[in-house]
Parts: sequence; structure tokens; C-alpha cells
Amino acid sequence: MSDEITVPDELKGNVFITKLSELYGWGRKYSLWPMFFGLACCAIEFMAAAAARFDTGRWGMDLARASPRQADLIVISGTVTKKMVPKIVTLYNQMAEPKYVISMGACATGGGPFKEGYNVVSGIDQFLPVDVYVPGCPPTPEGLIAGYMAVHEKIQNERINDVPWYEKDPIPKAPVPLLGGPDLIDPRHMDEIRARVRAPQSAAVGGEPEKEDA
Repeated sequence: MSDEITVPDELKGNVFITKLSELYGWGRKYSLWPMFFGLACCAIEFMAAAAARFDTGRWGMDLARASPRQADLIVISGTVTKKMVPKIVTLYNQMAEPKYVISMGACATGGGPFKEGYNVVSGIDQFLPVDVYVPGCPPTPEGLIAGYMAVHEKIQNERINDVPWYEKDPIPKAPVPLLGGPDLIDPRHMDEIRARVRAPQSAAVGGEPEKEDA
């Protein structure tokens, strides 16, 4: 028989921190205030989930907020257009930490039936860190509630000594894309875009390129 003592995973960390994290997660998951961002037909299913039959108020989620300053969960539902993305990212950045994102429906997740349309984004996860995807076109209220439960599970499993919002360094904001012409521009790539735009101009200053011999 081995003399080595096997320590269970749940006891490997500090016992006080472990129990405090469980209490902390329990309190947060039952006090989520969602900010609804309805963009199409999925909005009706969100309202149905909050109404009396399904009653998301059972989990402390009956206070749907209109202000990002008062919300910690944003539900993106419906068709996300390129003109709307900068506003969505701005609202997300205005939410206080900790915050979570649900992509509700086929359109928000991958463009849905409008995928690759000239003005439609093929997934909000290109711009925001999505925590839970709820499939469907549109999803049923039961499907959205399943998404809420997935967020609850994630919150419950977060440990106080591991979460980024208690670290010394601030959490970087999501870059707000720029609407440039027919497409969106990531501001982090502006230097590269400017360099490519200036390159043909620099070549033109030196005159026409020499023609190669036939």
C-alpha cells in the first residue's frame, strides 16, 4: 500500500477561498440583470421567456435593464448589421465587470439566413467574447433559459482568486470597429491599412516602373 496521500481536487486550494467562491458564485448567478438587445424576431422569444409562463424572475433575472451601467449580461438576439456593431461593442464596453454575453439565435451566432449578406455580420463573436450560444431560428424560451443555466454554471465555477476583474491590471476594452465604406475596419489594424494605402503612392512618386524586356 502506498503511503502517498491523495488530495481531492476540490481541496487542493485554500478551503476558505473554495467555500467563499461557492457562496460568491451562488449570489452572482441568482442576481444577473440582463440588458436586452433585440434586433429581430428573437426579441419576441426573449420577452416570452421573461413573461409569466416561463418567469425568469425565478432566478433573479426579471429586471431587464435598458442601461449598460446597470447590467451584467447582454443578450444579442437577431440580425447584426455592420452599421449596428459599433453601437453594440460600445454598450458592451460600458458594462461593468463581471459581464457576460449570450448570442441568441442563428443570426447573432453566424448570420443565419442572411449570412454573407453585404450588410450583415457573420457572428457577433468576431467582435465580442461570447460566453454562451443559443441555437435556433428563433430559439424557444426553453432554449434561452437553457442558455441562462449555462451562464449560471460558468459563474458558479469561477474562483475568486482566478477571476480577471480582481487582478491588478485592468481588463482591456473590446475594440470598437469603424464603419469604413462597405465594410468594418478593426482599429488595431489601422497602421497596416495606412501603410498599404501609402505604398502605391510612394511608388508613383518615383515615376512609372520600367517595362521588362519582351
